Amino acid sequence: MTDDVNAHRAVGRLIEDLAGIRRRIESVERAWDHEVEIVAVTKAFDPSIVDLAVDAGCRAIGENYAQDLLSKRDVIEAFDHDRRPRVDFIGRLQSNKVRQLAGLVDRWATVDRASLAREISKRDPGAEVLVQVNATGEPDKGGCDPDDVAALLKTCRDRGLCAVGLLGIGPTGQPPEAAATAFTIVRALVDEHGLDVCSMGMTADLEVAVRCGATSVRVGSALFGSRPGGPVHQQSGERG
Repeated sequence: MTDDVNAHRAVGRLIEDLAGIRRRIESVERAWDHEVEIVAVTKAFDPSIVDLAVDAGCRAIGENYAQDLLSKRDVIEAFDHDRRPRVDFIGRLQSNKVRQLAGLVDRWATVDRASLAREISKRDPGAEVLVQVNATGEPDKGGCDPDDVAALLKTCRDRGLCAVGLLGIGPTGQPPEAAATAFTIVRALVDEHGLDVCSMGMTADLEVAVRCGATSVRVGSALFGSRPGGPVHQQSGERG
């Protein structure tokens, strides 16, 4: 009974936090009228967080690390079809991890090179993908150069993948407003190539992203608090 009560309270808090994020999105003055999706970033949390997120109304979850996601496989696969959240892989991905994740990932959101597109097409034919764009020019950040987006989109489509949009990340260690330049570049590329999904913005800079035209924001700490950084996270050896 105690566990049920605690779970109920946790879901209640998540519902409140989710509503708070939606209010932040709705408060932004923007030249767009599309709906903005909230992707709940569950990385580094116990698998039970997925149940709580879905119970609170989250329809999509995002994971950065292969091992973290694999640890949640049983929970995700236990959902009925109508309740199962869409699973986005949103971290930097090594090609040799694709085989383990195929069938569990619904949207590969960080395709940044042709070799990764080829591996996904081999292991998950027809999969939905986003091309990640490095619009800040930071050498340690994932993503292809903006000038290479067209070619990478073509590679994805030539391999039978369903390329539906782009993903961008703001500059590291800068105030939220500093992300506006990069987000504007990503949105312009989405429009140039007639894409539907513009995934950009996280907890700190989501208002900037929404103003610049994001259709999807990735939110973790504003929903779940500080990440515990458990052993699966520490041992994965991957970058998010």
